[in-house]
Amino acid sequence: MIVLFNKPFNVLCQFTDKQGRKNLSDFISIKNIYAAGRLDYDSEGLVILTNNGKLQNIISDPKHKLEKSYWVQVEGVPDATALNKLHTGVLLNDGITKPTKVKLIEQPDIWNRIPPIRKRKNIPTSWIDLRITEGRNRQIRRMTAAIGYPTLRLIRYSIGEWDLDSLTIGKWKEISITNRI
Repeated sequence: MIVLFNKPFNVLCQFTDKQGRKNLSDFISIKNIYAAGRLDYDSEGLVILTNNGKLQNIISDPKHKLEKSYWVQVEGVPDATALNKLHTGVLLNDGITKPTKVKLIEQPDIWNRIPPIRKRKNIPTSWIDLRITEGRNRQIRRMTAAIGYPTLRLIRYSIGEWDLDSLTIGKWKEISITNRI
């Protein structure tokens, strides 16, 4: 079984929380499924859940190189030099990142975030489409900060063959397992 979930901002990517924060159990009532990988509490978008351990490993283990795409709203407008740094790899405190696919995009047609991001009068924002095959802790936020364009909003749009498609925020759907992984 595979469940695709569009995780809202400030929702924990697990089914329980001793601190009482919103978590997956506030949205999904299916038993014995687990998140294949994580999505930070302050990030939004696609989370895949499954009851299939082998599939969970394929989705979450970077050695399988499943591409994950993110829509990233950043402070400022990255120039070609900054985008090329993301493309070729950025030096972080835990080593250089693998090369990525990256491009500036128009603001996606998406839901409003609650609460909204902070806005500054004199600093524009822009959106980039960033595609990675690894998944270090807070990697994309650290990458954009390292090139001088802090992340304001982070939405995971796809993992491998699965994407948000028409899945609205806070909703989930069950899909069948395919052999195209």
